[in-house]
Amino acid sequence: MTTTETTPGPALDAFIAALPKVELHVHLVGSASVPTVLELARRHSGATEVPREEEELRRFYTFRDFPHFARVYGAVNQLVREPEDIATLVLGLARDLAPQGGRYAELQVTPYAHHVVGLPMRAVTEALDLAARRATAEHGVEIAYIFDIPGEYGEEAARVTLDHALQEPPAALVGFGIGGIEQERPKYRDAYRKAFAAARAAGLHSVPHGGEMSGPETIWEVIEGYGAERIGHGINCLADPRLVAHLRETRLPLDVCPTSNLRTGQIARIEDHPLPRMLEEGLYVTLNSDDPPMFATTLAEEYQVAARVFGLGRAELAELAANGVRASYLAEERKRALLAEIDALTGPTEGPMDGRAG
Repeated sequence: MTTTETTPGPALDAFIAALPKVELHVHLVGSASVPTVLELARRHSGATEVPREEEELRRFYTFRDFPHFARVYGAVNQLVREPEDIATLVLGLARDLAPQGGRYAELQVTPYAHHVVGLPMRAVTEALDLAARRATAEHGVEIAYIFDIPGEYGEEAARVTLDHALQEPPAALVGFGIGGIEQERPKYRDAYRKAFAAARAAGLHSVPHGGEMSGPETIWEVIEGYGAERIGHGINCLADPRLVAHLRETRLPLDVCPTSNLRTGQIARIEDHPLPRMLEEGLYVTLNSDDPPMFATTLAEEYQVAARVFGLGRAELAELAANGVRASYLAEERKRALLAEIDALTGPTEGPMDGRAG
């Protein structure tokens, strides 16, 4: 990769702002802005330990490590208690993405979290459907959904997630995933493999997290055991040259979220992030925000980080944006339209995916 036009400044800022973007790795609850979380905390006073004042909430979002982040995320999750809360989160994401050039998001939803607070599957699905329609109509942002298993909760979580995906899916459901603490997954290996097999048989794409907080073995497991078509994070692949070669040869997309990895303690400094080396190795990378308000970032800010910290210029940033479009599950005509917009800013980008992820 040849870096061009990397000097930070108004021209590059304007280019990033104008660049059409898709968000392939963002979580429903993690997308909630500070004002939205405060609204929910006040609406459901006493439901969790989530602070109801802004300064306290921002301190609450200072994470010691990934398990601490998972506990905070779970506390915020407990605030989503009514169908209206779900719709509020989806619409908040669309509202926040639109001024960043965001055109499309594959939003990761955890049905099990709504199940444990007593929300019926149909009510959750109706809220997701309504919110997706309003997101497009009111903000011009198209929403798709990925249902993910919280990986530390085992067989029941897998069953609930799969049942919801198969019995009461939202119209825009495109994928099936798994997140949470990766080190807990091996004890539920068979249940997770079976759930992914059933979801894939029903036509859902396999988009698990892997290699965020554990090593290459987790990435191999999601490839071989879950049939992964795209992987969330994957940053620890570099420890295994054979895995790097496999990812490069198969063009398996990796949804990378640099600021997330910093905030949850997976890297010590943003400068230590493996994104530049992943690109040097010829891996297929998309750029995403994960849980943006919790990590004090945005999708546009991730592009700024790529420019300021890693020295990527206009061509490389456009390539990352195009990667996201090609690796998405958008309809092909929508992909072509977005790629044409990106090309209009920079000239044609190469197409390493060859339509693989569509």
